Amino acid sequence: MSAPDCLADRCLGPAVADAPVSLCAWHLAVSAEWAASADGVTDLLPTPCILCGSRLGVRWPSGWLCAVCEWRHGDPIDGELPPPRVDVVYYLRFGDRIKIGTSARPRRRLAAIWHDELLALELGDRLVERRRHAQFADDRFDRTEWFRRSPALSAHVAALAEGVDAPWARYARWTSEALARRG
Repeated sequence: MSAPDCLADRCLGPAVADAPVSLCAWHLAVSAEWAASADGVTDLLPTPCILCGSRLGVRWPSGWLCAVCEWRHGDPIDGELPPPRVDVVYYLRFGDRIKIGTSARPRRRLAAIWHDELLALELGDRLVERRRHAQFADDRFDRTEWFRRSPALSAHVAALAEGVDAPWARYARWTSEALARRG
């Protein structure tokens, strides 16, 4: 029994045996490229995203987009625009204490605070910070932003840090997303 022929009009090539449709290798490749033009193809960017540093992109017929922040690969960044404001709640460890604070410029703020480790960042402003202070009020050192390391607070910080290799990478993503929203 011979292999079936390609179903494409006027094609005499043999169909690929395990293909879901009886098409030759060339017509399968053309079909895949045509389908990808509607959906995009996830692949590595030619160079890391200049906004968020991600290597993951989506290739479209019109060009590449970063899969994380949707920056169009090759587009310049307007250096005259101020950086977007991204408020975060930070969790710092110093010894056996944890500080819960907030800042729109966390790198600058954390450079001014004595600490051993940045445990996590959470997207949020003073309202979120006040909620966290109320949530962990039983562990709070009187009238400060410092808390005893309790099981509840440790669990909250662990949930924020889950799946995050570095808190600063998450902050970079939030910043790049804010830039993308700004257009």
